[in-house]
Amino acid sequence: MNRIIYSLLAILLFSGSTAISQQNSTKRVSEASPISYPIVHTGVSEFYNTNAIIKTPNTTEALYWQDAGRVYNKPSYTNNEDGTISDDVTGLMWQQDMGEKMTYAEAVKYAKKSTLGGYDDWRLPSIKELYSLIQFTGQLKRDKVQALFIDTNYFSQPFGDVSKGERIIDAQTWSSSIYTGKTMRADETIFGVNFVDGRIKGYPAVKPRAREANKMYFRLVRGNSEYGKNSFVDNGDGTISDYATGLMWQKSDDGEARDWEKSIEYCEKLELAGYDDWHLPNIKELQSIVDYQRSPMASNSAAIDPVFEISEIKDPENNKGHYPFFWATTSHLDGPKPYSNATYIAFGKSLGKMRGELMDVHGAGSQRSDPKTGAASAYPIYRGPQGDLVSVFNHCRAVRRIIK
Repeated sequence: MNRIIYSLLAILLFSGSTAISQQNSTKRVSEASPISYPIVHTGVSEFYNTNAIIKTPNTTEALYWQDAGRVYNKPSYTNNEDGTISDDVTGLMWQQDMGEKMTYAEAVKYAKKSTLGGYDDWRLPSIKELYSLIQFTGQLKRDKVQALFIDTNYFSQPFGDVSKGERIIDAQTWSSSIYTGKTMRADETIFGVNFVDGRIKGYPAVKPRAREANKMYFRLVRGNSEYGKNSFVDNGDGTISDYATGLMWQKSDDGEARDWEKSIEYCEKLELAGYDDWHLPNIKELQSIVDYQRSPMASNSAAIDPVFEISEIKDPENNKGHYPFFWATTSHLDGPKPYSNATYIAFGKSLGKMRGELMDVHGAGSQRSDPKTGAASAYPIYRGPQGDLVSVFNHCRAVRRIIK
């Protein structure tokens, strides 16, 4: 198959026929609407507890309902044999090889001039488009790559050039999504995905020390221009429907901080608006509701659409105006205890402590990971080159699928 015809994809995903009214609006939204923003599964097929791989739990156990227990939209690709790869789920077409690192300006020019595969409508991907490619079957242990966070049967993924003093993990792929705030003290920042270590972070547009334009990898995309755009409806019953993704969300988090397993249990037991099939989202579901146009610095808010309500908390130094990290079910196989970490999204500042100062080191909308459990008295702590805040007790927001 050399072409992904998006209208055909929409028909395949077409389901249901019940329409509902948007609150305070005459707009009618149908559950039969095509899904323009299908969330690709994380690819995970193993089950984990807080420190190990486990056998498949019983469906009555909360740990069954992590990524491996709730699979839909499995990753699927077609190699077009012309340097392009089509994503059979999203309707996006991708550049297979990335080539050399470029500055942001160079990448914009490169995209405009590209005629790869006979197409002239290539673009730099948004952070949501780019994140659709991530798979959490990757694993990193003490900077030694066990498996990459992208399907290498279809996509090339270079490493950092150690001969130039780079680390293996210095292989970040930039998106077109520019952070509306600033990281560190005042760095202009662009979001990217690291398919070597499995994270979203904001990266400086200019190298702070060299004061020259930063260079990173880029992977061009074309097709499905609606991908990554939400279509939220407030149902007026404590829930928000997103008819772009086919997901329904808990409008407000309950304001409680929990460890990973307790968060899974809370969401599985939740009964809201007459539904009892809620779950803790996987990390790609959770990332779909980030609003990358919003940030504490730019909009004095969390990086989430104002149709949602989000708790405001204090940071570890007791300052007001911080927003919680939110857990996902997805484990992150990183470090000497790879099964002990789970992913989260920072909807507020992605905090770290550098030179004794607590600051936004990666940007609101970053995806990182923390230990799944631990003693409250041991946290918060800070680790890594940017002094990333480690917080075992995070918040959660439940989700359910509208279209089965």
